[in-house]
Amino acid sequence: MAFSSVSRRTIPWSTVHPFGTSLTHGPPFQENFHDDFVVPLFKERVFHFSKQSIVTLKARANAEVGTGTTTTTNQMVQISSLQALLSHLWQSIIRNKNLEPNEDTHYCFIIGGRQRLHDLPQEYFGNVIKIQKVTMKVKQLLEQGVGSIALEMNKVIAANTGEDFNKFIEIWIASPELLKISISSRKLITSSSPRFDMYGNDFGWGKPIAVRSGSANKSDGKITLYCGAEEGSIDIEACLSPETLNALGNDEEFMDAIITN
Repeated sequence: MAFSSVSRRTIPWSTVHPFGTSLTHGPPFQENFHDDFVVPLFKERVFHFSKQSIVTLKARANAEVGTGTTTTTNQMVQISSLQALLSHLWQSIIRNKNLEPNEDTHYCFIIGGRQRLHDLPQEYFGNVIKIQKVTMKVKQLLEQGVGSIALEMNKVIAANTGEDFNKFIEIWIASPELLKISISSRKLITSSSPRFDMYGNDFGWGKPIAVRSGSANKSDGKITLYCGAEEGSIDIEACLSPETLNALGNDEEFMDAIITN
């Protein structure tokens, strides 16, 4: 591994951490942590979306957006499979939370910088990510189609260019701070990615038959993405309050994308 090589001094630290600063002695963090925080009660369930169901959602989202929609750089908008799927999930969860129509609801997700930073060495071992969010009124989210919701996600993602990432890194190096994520019944947070080849790992025990995560870093509204066992499918691990999770499992509009395809 890259950090093992750094420890043995076989490769320079600058190769692994090329952003012009040394964090080997720890950045000057000054954070106060409180032990009296109580994590809200939640349960988790994995929802499996087949390749065909995802194709159907993507086609529906792009049909709603239309062929004449362009970005700020005049490029044609193409809603991705993941954007369509997460929009369907966001709308379905909020529909089952009984929130006030004029409340804000947020979808937070991670944007990777590797493909955006062309001068980043291939050997770099650390994360290059930003957390971004889409905010919509509950009423707006529930009244619009999946395509309109996915379009808002698409705009946020498209706005994160390589130049934007470089500015973010420069600011963080000048004033580093720990990531703070607040928990709210109006917020969803997505982690991991279906691009990770979970089923390609074989430690000598045979091919994995399912992917599950542990109990760490979970709370009401935490959504974890995995590739499915079948090519092109996606598994979504949803951590929600017991009431919301039960209602979601009984939501015909949501479950129809799982059961009928």
